[in-house]
Amino acid sequence: MQQFNVIGLMSGTSLDGLDLVFVRFKLDKYWRYDIIHSKTYKYQKKWNDLLQKISQKKIDSIKKIDKEYTKLLSKYIKNFINEFSIIDVDFISSHGHTAIHNPAKSKTYQIGNLPILAKYINLKVVCDFRVQDIKFGGQGAPLVPVGEDYLFSEYDTFINLGGFANITKRFKNNIIAYDICPINIVFNYLSRLIRLEFDNKGYIASSGNLNKDLYYCLEQLDYYKLNPPKSLGIEWVNDEIYPILERFLSIPTQDLMNTFSNHFASQISKNIENQEKIMITGGGAYNDYLIENIKSLTKSNIYIPDPKIIEYKEAMIFSFLGVLKILGINNCYSSVTGAKIDHCSGKIYNP
Repeated sequence: MQQFNVIGLMSGTSLDGLDLVFVRFKLDKYWRYDIIHSKTYKYQKKWNDLLQKISQKKIDSIKKIDKEYTKLLSKYIKNFINEFSIIDVDFISSHGHTAIHNPAKSKTYQIGNLPILAKYINLKVVCDFRVQDIKFGGQGAPLVPVGEDYLFSEYDTFINLGGFANITKRFKNNIIAYDICPINIVFNYLSRLIRLEFDNKGYIASSGNLNKDLYYCLEQLDYYKLNPPKSLGIEWVNDEIYPILERFLSIPTQDLMNTFSNHFASQISKNIENQEKIMITGGGAYNDYLIENIKSLTKSNIYIPDPKIIEYKEAMIFSFLGVLKILGINNCYSSVTGAKIDHCSGKIYNP
């Protein structure tokens, strides 16, 4: 029986913080996992502000930030290991934080994936999972479906409601996955307009009214008409969502939130037709108003797992993608990303 003890790191576009998990993977007949320890480290305001605007910076500035962010990751990893007295780590598997993601221009850049990270923490590191897929003509995203296929085979559909809503659909002989629409990256922006970090359980959105003009504008966005494979980045939000939002800032924030919630639910429901058993994870799974809106628009069976899976599924799966990389097993599917071939992505750095 093969066994790996891995620390996984995930930092998403919603900037909720840096997720760390210590996971034990075992391969008998099937792969099994056990999340032993987990914690989210909130970013200091300096880093939150910096990461929020990083996509707008020039490449030389991003490279400087990359060096500092790599140091920051090493600090969090050491804190995590010390806090939980972890002693048997085989390697670190890290997504990093996306600074640039523009597949149309063959560009993706995740900071925190520098080779020096292995020396800072004196452990083997597996990271930088997206770059190779872009080189093979893929979107560089989504990557999580491979882990879902191995570890959650009882479900046929997965939706992660993070900075963006992404979906994985499992069919008998195929898997497709793609980004549906933004979620928390917009909700959190709207929350900051009224000096809140986020809209707890969607209470503010539920108190507002739908603005039909705004709703219509959002529903007409060209991205929704594209066939997969396709993916979204902060650049798309800056170019497509915020210009529309600026035209409607005179209406109450609760109405903006209500309208966006209904719009997101509309787009998600259109993408889960005929799917039977759906698992929803990510911070948006706690947004009761959004979940109610989704359920009202579909007859599919929607399952919300326990909080540890809701919050740490992506970090755990990136840990698993590292395991597959170590074993030389494909961890990127061409049917998902649009790459020319299935392939084994990621870089391995030794201390």
